[in-house]
Amino acid sequence: MKFTEEHEWLDAGDDNVVTVGITAHAAEQLGDAVFVELPEVGTEVVKDDEVVVIESVKAASDILAPVDGEIVEVNDVIVDEPSKVNEDPEGDAWFFRIKVEDLSVLDDLMDEAAYKKFIGD
Repeated sequence: MKFTEEHEWLDAGDDNVVTVGITAHAAEQLGDAVFVELPEVGTEVVKDDEVVVIESVKAASDILAPVDGEIVEVNDVIVDEPSKVNEDPEGDAWFFRIKVEDLSVLDDLMDEAAYKKFIGD
């Protein structure tokens, strides 16, 4: 699993498909999620495009695309039950899956130890 400075996690799977979600740290900072808007399947995104809107009792946030690619799947469960984002942010509450050209784009991201150091954990 890899991590971004924007508190997203990325987990590479088969066929260059990467699952993306937010970290437990981000979910905690956000507070209780009350609304999630996900991108459409088939959407082509460029790194740093706004792809997800998440609202909590504290604030609204945009989740940015961590890499270039095509959205191939979204997690409708968190649209219906936004609280899942707080319950299992690094598991079942993933946001979307994105197909990338080359998994080497993940090489520049932080591993878990670097991310924990980044957040001061």
